[in-house]
Amino acid sequence: MGDDTSTTRPRWGILALLFAISAVTYMDRVNISVTARQMMPAYGMTDQDMGYVFSAFVFGYALCQIPGGRLGDRWGARVVLACALVWWSLCTVLTAVVATLPLAGLVGTVGALVIVRFLLGVGESVALPNFNRAVADWMPPGQRGLGIGIAIGGIGVGAAITPPLASWVMVNYRWQSVFYLSALIGLVVAILWVFCSQDRRSGRTTKAQTRSLPIPWRRILCSRSLWWLVASYACLGYVAYIYMSWFYLYLVNVRGIDLLRGGWLAAGPFLAILLFCPLGGWVTDKLVPTLGLRRARLSIGLLGMALAGGLIAVGAWVESQTMAIVCLSLGAGWLYFTVGAYWSVTTDLSKTHAGTLSGVMNTGANVGGVISPSLTPWLADHWGWTASLLVAAGIALCGGLMWTKVDPTEGLRE
Repeated sequence: MGDDTSTTRPRWGILALLFAISAVTYMDRVNISVTARQMMPAYGMTDQDMGYVFSAFVFGYALCQIPGGRLGDRWGARVVLACALVWWSLCTVLTAVVATLPLAGLVGTVGALVIVRFLLGVGESVALPNFNRAVADWMPPGQRGLGIGIAIGGIGVGAAITPPLASWVMVNYRWQSVFYLSALIGLVVAILWVFCSQDRRSGRTTKAQTRSLPIPWRRILCSRSLWWLVASYACLGYVAYIYMSWFYLYLVNVRGIDLLRGGWLAAGPFLAILLFCPLGGWVTDKLVPTLGLRRARLSIGLLGMALAGGLIAVGAWVESQTMAIVCLSLGAGWLYFTVGAYWSVTTDLSKTHAGTLSGVMNTGANVGGVISPSLTPWLADHWGWTASLLVAAGIALCGGLMWTKVDPTEGLRE
């Protein structure tokens, strides 16, 4: 794909829209971790109940990653993401009124909340694989790490603004208003995406041809590099979902920070993600010409995960609130520094099936994400929050070591 003006302008416009959608996805998953402070006593929920609710979202999200990626490969990111935005915005509204739904009379309020959040996860599952589909379509090979880093970096904005905004809305209005506002923002972004985006296939493979190409499942299942990548990304997912689900409550309940201040401080990890995610994608692209494809991806994955694990361990141990927040925030930043390398490898292995392969990889992340929201409070109840975070640090280090088994030059024959 050339860099002529006719493709360059839409390319960066598409990335801007993906950045906005990314922000919305994390606004809609982080808002409940803030409203939980008032939602849990209102519904008589325990920490373990809320852990099940968090895990229900991730279970739905993980279950539909591969179908979501395949939909993007077949129909294009434009239609798939538009439908998904409307779907998960509706589920966000249902979260606010779950106690009044007929479903609550059948399975109880907690059960209904679990089902609604599961359906929200199903809707959001198409997002990241279709981001990768769009980046593979629009970005030249030397900019794909940066492209996916920018797109996924939107989570830093969504997740950073949600705790302070949701805290303010929750304190000044009812907690249900947080979900109404989130849904409204999602619908506005859906309208912008429909009217301002477009699909594009470059090179020799057209959109129609992509629709008819069978998925090479045998070669996928035999790819050692892909499965090590999946396992490593599961480690990243385990750690990431602690930030998404428990970080705000950790600051308020464990570190003793008040609600509004906790909302602002809980933005720290996500501001770090906003900076580090595109930076890591840009660095891995820049290293390819000098280090080669494998070493460029490996160095970013190993370095980022190792530093994330070390900083999380320090943040868990220190008694100073300030030092803990700084270390844990930087730990999240270095964790997401690796994201551009992870997602680029799925395109390195097969551009044609980038959506499907990224769905396979992201399923791994969300297997880790299903486990961590429920296991984290269990570990904390038995051995304390320090031990719970140290387990996360060790898992991050294991994920970094797994990068030594990944070879993006292995490829899948198109």
